[in-house]
Amino acid sequence: MSEDQLGLFDTPPTRKQMRLSVAIVGLLFLMLVVTSAVRDIPLGQIEPFIPMVDSSTTLIDLIIATLLYVQAGVFRSRALTALASGYVFTALILIPHALTFPGAFTPDGLLGAGRSTTAWLYMFWRAALPVSVILYVILDRSDVRAQPGPERRSPRIAAGVLAAIGLAVAVTILTTTGHDLLPVLYRDRTHSNYANMIMVSSIVGVLFTVAIALLWRKRRSVLDIWLLVVLAAWLVQTLLLQALQGRFTVSWYFAVLVVLLSHLFLMLALIAESSRLYARLALSTAARNRERDTRLMSMDAVAAAISHEVGQPLTAVTMNALAGLNWLSRAQPDVERAKESMRATIDAGHRTSDVIHSIRAMFRKGRTTATSFGLNDLVRETALLLDRELAAENVALMLALDETLPPIQADRVQLQRVLVNLLANAIEAIRVTHGRPRNILISSTSLDGQEALLEVTDNGVGMAPREMENIFQPFFTSKATGTGLGLFVCRQQ
Repeated sequence: MSEDQLGLFDTPPTRKQMRLSVAIVGLLFLMLVVTSAVRDIPLGQIEPFIPMVDSSTTLIDLIIATLLYVQAGVFRSRALTALASGYVFTALILIPHALTFPGAFTPDGLLGAGRSTTAWLYMFWRAALPVSVILYVILDRSDVRAQPGPERRSPRIAAGVLAAIGLAVAVTILTTTGHDLLPVLYRDRTHSNYANMIMVSSIVGVLFTVAIALLWRKRRSVLDIWLLVVLAAWLVQTLLLQALQGRFTVSWYFAVLVVLLSHLFLMLALIAESSRLYARLALSTAARNRERDTRLMSMDAVAAAISHEVGQPLTAVTMNALAGLNWLSRAQPDVERAKESMRATIDAGHRTSDVIHSIRAMFRKGRTTATSFGLNDLVRETALLLDRELAAENVALMLALDETLPPIQADRVQLQRVLVNLLANAIEAIRVTHGRPRNILISSTSLDGQEALLEVTDNGVGMAPREMENIFQPFFTSKATGTGLGLFVCRQQ
């Protein structure tokens, strides 16, 4: 799943979701076959049945509309607004349907209903979903072509809600006050006008067929798949109603329940997918926060590494400059010694620049520059750089170098930084020892003529075994004044 896919509207279905939807549709058509065999068996009127089903479906449809409006606001999608408004209409139209249903509240229904008022409300209710889906597919094409972001046109959610309310009121007035203008669908409370019922149901069936065909061609999101399941359930109901001779039979009750169940499946799917996507968004936000914290820590590491690594050559710059100044400040200035100090200052400045570039390359994870040089020569040069530190701590540096070592290919600056860090750690480890000589041994050995082994050994205090696991972690240190970056930097080389 792409990181940019954060809604039901643009998230493609998984194979598991596809298999589940196919299984539900298959079950619906299996139930259709079973119900068709006993479709005309009368069961009698259950008076609370329609009010209970209509109130449940109204609540479910309003929840679905709310979820879709939220997605419409996020994606600024007019297609989702049209679909959500269709569900608002289907929710509202069920209110007069329950009130006018004969026998639910009064023998002939409320609101001045005629014999066919309830049936016509039901037909308008059934026609609303395929019309909404057709509008959803058509408008989705223009949404896809539109530029994403705030430049996209407003989804006009408020206009969609008002249009659904206005249409529901208009249909209610037409089917109650103007019921004589419409063809008769029921001769009495139980028996239908079969010819008119077939004609109207066929028109609705055509709408469902067109909606399914268009949505099947589109089917690129989780929402599309579950809408197909709902349309399949409504198609099953349409096939049942085609053969329906009247109310309160097995097929009539099944036709009412199957649509309720399909809407319930869609609501549960939308809630489940929304919860999963919001959880994924929360995890993504948490990961982004961790990444930001890690980035800040990396910046701290860069700053500390610069301070740690650049400090040594800058100290050499300062000391050599002071030495040169002292040679020139004497009663008889020693110009040659001053020149040597100035040259050493320049060399230390160049080393400072090289260290900075090396640190930048380390954190950028870029390629380093390998050159051919003698490892023993680098050891002697590094020992000379730290000569003052060694003398200040009364440390004897011993070299056991294999003079048969061939030149090696490596980044000279980085390898020297490793040596400087190792020697600095050795000096600090030896500093707390008393009553015995302070020695550091650097040895080099050739391994099979292909590799070189360089070892730095001291007789300092060492480290506790439990600390060895963390010695290469950034900012870990066992010293009161350490930065915890020396060995970490060495490991990065």
